[in-house]
Amino acid sequence: MAEQVKKPLKITETVLRDAHQSLIATRMSTEQMLPIVDKMDKVGYHAVECWGGATFDASLRFLKEDPWERLRKLRAGFKNTKLQMLFRGQNILGYNHYADDVVEYFVQKSIANGIDIIRIFDCFNDLRNLQTAVKAANKEKGHAQIALSYTLGDAYTLEYWTDMAKKIEEMGADSICIKDMAGLLVPYEATKLVKALKEGTKLPIEMHTHYTSGVAAMTYLKSVEAGADIIDTAMSPFAMGTSQPATEVMVETFRGTEYDTGLDQNLLAEIADYFRPMQEDALKTGLLNPKVMGVNIKTLLYQVPGGMLSNLVSQLKEAHAEDKYYQVLEEIPRVRKDFGEPPLVTPSSQIVGTQAVLNVLQGERYKMVTKESKKVLSGEFGETVKPFNPEVQKKCIGDTKPITCRPADLIKPQLSEYEKEIAQWKQQDEDVLSYALFPQVATEFFKYRQAQQEKVDVTAADTENKAYPV
Repeated sequence: MAEQVKKPLKITETVLRDAHQSLIATRMSTEQMLPIVDKMDKVGYHAVECWGGATFDASLRFLKEDPWERLRKLRAGFKNTKLQMLFRGQNILGYNHYADDVVEYFVQKSIANGIDIIRIFDCFNDLRNLQTAVKAANKEKGHAQIALSYTLGDAYTLEYWTDMAKKIEEMGADSICIKDMAGLLVPYEATKLVKALKEGTKLPIEMHTHYTSGVAAMTYLKSVEAGADIIDTAMSPFAMGTSQPATEVMVETFRGTEYDTGLDQNLLAEIADYFRPMQEDALKTGLLNPKVMGVNIKTLLYQVPGGMLSNLVSQLKEAHAEDKYYQVLEEIPRVRKDFGEPPLVTPSSQIVGTQAVLNVLQGERYKMVTKESKKVLSGEFGETVKPFNPEVQKKCIGDTKPITCRPADLIKPQLSEYEKEIAQWKQQDEDVLSYALFPQVATEFFKYRQAQQEKVDVTAADTENKAYPV
């Protein structure tokens, strides 16, 4: 039998989403992105990830931008390249579960405004929380990619991952992504994982990792050799550290091999030159902390993603308890175990981290319990791979009967209620979705938007009066 010829490796570029989310708290504005879109469109990327994740919240909250307007502008600029977003299953881009009608409408509007590929994940890998989004993407003729949140623990065997891959294929997904948000996947484990997935499913396999622990580029090398079809990379000024491996480095790595991407290094160099001053400015202003550019092998020890580490530091600083840092790091795996060993990714990472901080600061475990921890232990986020610690569950939620169904089955349709609440501010269909996810932040933005429009109207009226004096 003739040996199958390997197709060239495909690259998904993350500089417009995950890279700046990981390094500069998602503060890259639309205005900073648009001038380089034309060049990026000529590269020949598999896709450009440019929306979803924390970009939606950050646009409204910090940049005073409409995220939908950003998407429309990027879509107009990327004429030849697929656009990709990150979508948190039933959480969409927020932190709670939403009703199915909100999820379906969000998927519909994302695709209508220009998204081609929706990468959908759940912080517990509970596939029930992904069903609605996948069906909606299929219905809208979008590409539904399911991302499995990679983590370590005795429940996460090769059999677990291959079993999940089969179920994902049956659900109607178009591809699978291994989402290694904390940089826990080491090179030779990647070989085993990708080979097993390739044997167990016909779907394309995309690899996503972060450089936090320092092994990411080697992990990509071994993944590609094992049969991975696509890797996620970031332009070098916003690569490495808690971001992805650098696009140019990975392109060079595979040049002249059977996996050659065919991407033009000269064009990539021009794009990198565009982003470099942005990186230098972020370093000067303190938006880019040199700490997140380094390697932290302790990630493998405590399984804590980079963003979660910086969160912990600021929580302890506020409590004047920075000396408790290592105690908290040791407490995190214990809390994670009590909570059914979930992957640590938004929002489970924040929930486990905050609870670990409280356990250490209070001097007694679960003396104080956050409402989010109670939600997890009540089954409101879904099912974990292992059962919760029954003693901890009892201490935290008492006699509350945990739910065992898909959490969204208990949520009545919400859209019509949101439509009523937002009536006075609504200027476009999509406003109801911004409000559904972030009611207070969106309302503040709508007020700001109206004030800006009124300013423009006043200026226009003044100009008119000056031009035609009465």
